[in-house]
Amino acid sequence: MSAPSTKTAEALSGALQPSCRNTAAHALTIVRDGVITGEGPTTKGRIHFSRTLDADDAAWCARILTADAVEHQPVSRAEVEALFAINEAAAERSDDGRFDDLLAKAIAHHAASESGLPVPPRTVALSPDTDIEGWAPTQGAKIDTKVLEWIAGQMRGKRRAGRALAAMVATLVGAAALPLATQLPNVFDIGMM
Repeated sequence: MSAPSTKTAEALSGALQPSCRNTAAHALTIVRDGVITGEGPTTKGRIHFSRTLDADDAAWCARILTADAVEHQPVSRAEVEALFAINEAAAERSDDGRFDDLLAKAIAHHAASESGLPVPPRTVALSPDTDIEGWAPTQGAKIDTKVLEWIAGQMRGKRRAGRALAAMVATLVGAAALPLATQLPNVFDIGMM
């Protein structure tokens, strides 16, 4: 995975260096805009096609989500919503699956923390070197049903769901499927991924 150039990162440090989870969510919307248009501060100095998510975009997302100011805070709903928007905006991918991995881990981090479960620092949980199975809840029964419903609502009708995300959702929903079966019919169609 390539990282944003030091020169570009320094020039954008104000807009893309979060001071809290709200500014992190806003910074992720700037990445989303760059993915959609192929232009903007996160694409400067490189060729970037519209509706394409590349390794630099995934690196921007990882850098924003693991900034010092938010490292020890759980991933917020607004940050996950921004990641879902990036996921939906990207018709093409050239990031070797890094963004899908990051998205799945961010969702699990948010879901676990919202359910009152302990979560590791973001630099650990969201690292490509950390397996999600090593820290994320392995049983959906431990996750608050309202959080599962929110995740399902975010995924409903989306054209793109990566394998890492599908596996994570299947794990979380699997154990909690009985109570959700009557509440959320036809939410996930994992067979179509």
